[in-house]
Amino acid sequence: MLYSKALTIITLLTPLTLASIIPIPLESRACAYSCASHCYTKAAVSEAQDAGYKLYSSNNDVNDYPHEYHNYEDFDFPVPGDYYEFPILTSGKTYDGGSPGADRVIFNTDNQLAGVITHSGASGGDFVACTS
Repeated sequence: MLYSKALTIITLLTPLTLASIIPIPLESRACAYSCASHCYTKAAVSEAQDAGYKLYSSNNDVNDYPHEYHNYEDFDFPVPGDYYEFPILTSGKTYDGGSPGADRVIFNTDNQLAGVITHSGASGGDFVACTS
């Protein structure tokens, strides 16, 4: 009887113990930016930015990305320009050609993130800010 109670207690505590040993960081699942109905984690934004900056700094491009972003919409970015835009894909993959989709990461020549913007919900070829 005592063995049975001990086994029951161990069985009940095991999932709690495992959950405290193997936590899934909230940051890896949290939405850092929302562009229309798409959610991007901080890691996804960072990966797109790094890919764009790597191409920029080596004077290369993929289908003309990254290219200079002129900020015609007059966004108040937290870092100084000159700005460059690079696609961030809803698939989670790094842009390597083809359709760039609607969403972009904006970074400056010092590889500082300026923001994330989208064509979704904007008129014409304009952009609107993604929410953070």
